[in-house]
Amino acid sequence: MRRLSGLLLAILLAAFCVSPVMVAVSQETEAPPKPATKKAKVKTPADAAGKDSKEAEKAAAPTRKPDVVFVPTPQDVVDKMLEMVAVQKTDLLYDLGCGDGRIVVTAAKKYGCKAIGFDIDPKRIEESKQNVEKNEVGKLVKIEHKDIFTLDLSKANVITLYLLPSLNVKLIPQLQKLKPGTRIVSHDFDMEGVEPEQEVKFTSKVDSRQHTIYLWKAPIKKEGAKAKVEKD
Repeated sequence: MRRLSGLLLAILLAAFCVSPVMVAVSQETEAPPKPATKKAKVKTPADAAGKDSKEAEKAAAPTRKPDVVFVPTPQDVVDKMLEMVAVQKTDLLYDLGCGDGRIVVTAAKKYGCKAIGFDIDPKRIEESKQNVEKNEVGKLVKIEHKDIFTLDLSKANVITLYLLPSLNVKLIPQLQKLKPGTRIVSHDFDMEGVEPEQEVKFTSKVDSRQHTIYLWKAPIKKEGAKAKVEKD
């Protein structure tokens, strides 16, 4: 009986001595969970190219002040201008001084042609881009922040203008390089020294004012033959 009691006591003592060690070992072997780490975004060559392109575009943007104060062309006058140049789906239209983009947007929506609007004023560029987005014609229309007097116009089939007479004259060297058959239309202002093929008086229902629309075709002609004047 004493031997049994002694054996039981030894077992109990062994249990008390070993358990803490086992618990300690168990705690040491269980590694704490590692904190989640965010993966760093790897910049691709495409990202770098896009950034470089935007920076280059910003650097190339013209910095001089606009030549004219923006005055929007009434929408029915826009429609008449595009009607006079007989826009086709296959045409490429350039609007020189695009303002809020209404001419290029109308050309794309109504005729399905491609069009590019150019302006030197950053505010007008922003307005035009918003107008393009609003009317969902981004696949056909581009808006570019450029000085119109530095452009190569030779790819265009249609040129639209709403500039001062002196600025129209300044464009003559560029317009003389247009391919034959290219149509040029100007709202309210003629081009001194170049006789228009057609001149139309049009009364707008938007502002109840009479507007004059001038039409030329490349190669543009020096003054000589009288233009046909019509009233609408």
